Order: sequence, then structure tokens, then C-alpha cells
Amino acid sequence: MKIAKTLIAPLVAIGLSGLLLAGCATVPTVYRAQQGAPNDVGYSEYRLEAGRYRVTFQGGPGAPEAQVSDYALLRAAELAIRDGYDWFRIADRATTASGYDRGPRMSVGGGSASFGRHTGVGLGLGTSFNLGPGPAYSRSIEVVFGKGPVPRDRDAYDAREVVKNVGYGRQRT
Repeated sequence: MKIAKTLIAPLVAIGLSGLLLAGCATVPTVYRAQQGAPNDVGYSEYRLEAGRYRVTFQGGPGAPEAQVSDYALLRAAELAIRDGYDWFRIADRATTASGYDRGPRMSVGGGSASFGRHTGVGLGLGTSFNLGPGPAYSRSIEVVFGKGPVPRDRDAYDAREVVKNVGYGRQRT
């Protein structure tokens, strides 16, 4: 019984330490330019040609996919307005996710040992849960800018309306 108590205390301490570290490892998803590393939270853009950009927004672990998509649209709208355009159309899009949560797992193990005339047999049952925040989504869109009335196309957006509706209440750093 004394051996069991000796083993349980360190295991509990390790488990609690893991929980604390997992909580510290999350990065909040705020609307800002990427600060440096390619997987840093934030937006980046690449000018392909006049009136055409590739815009990417990298969300933090656990950020909703819809939020990441909205922030990519918001950056495209800001670029359109900055460059003197009224609307933009999405020509191509891609979403990637990293760090999938694979859910709970269970394992069963057994073992035996022989000590001269004595034999020991053991059986163990273990469970684990991924306590991480979830996957980190990245949304990349290729956009083409235009002037005048917004085309009647489901992939065309009024830049000022996107800034007004998506940009309202966003977090910035």
C-alpha cells in the first residue's frame, strides 16, 4: 500500500503540470499582422499583380474556423479599400488545419515477472484525453479587386460592408 501512495503522488503532480502547461501554450487569435514566424497568429498578404492578392490568416489553436475565414475576408477588404477599389472577388480559397484533437484513448496492459519461486502478475488500465485547445486553422484566399457596382456573384464582396460588419468589435493588438 505504501508503494502505491509513493507512485500516485508523482503521477498526479505530472498530470497537473501537464494541464498547466497546456493552458499556457495557447495563443489567442487576434486580428493583427503576423509578427514573424510563418505559423504565428495573424494575417499576411502577397501581391500577385496589380489588383490581385493572396491573403492568409493563421488562427491560434482552438479558434473557430469561421473566425479565421472572417479575418481573411477582413484583410482582403482592407487591402481593396487601401488600393482604391470598391469590391473584391475570391478567385481561389484553401483552409488547412493542424493539431487535430483525436479524442479520448484507452489502453490495457499486462505483465508478469518471476522472482525465483515467486511469480507476480499485473494488469493495468489507462485512459488519456487530449486536453489541448483543438486544431489551428489557416485560411488562404486569392482575391481580385474591382471598381464600381459589386458583381452579382456569391464570391464577390463589397469591401466597405465587410469592414463594417466583420471588422466591428474585433480584437487588435
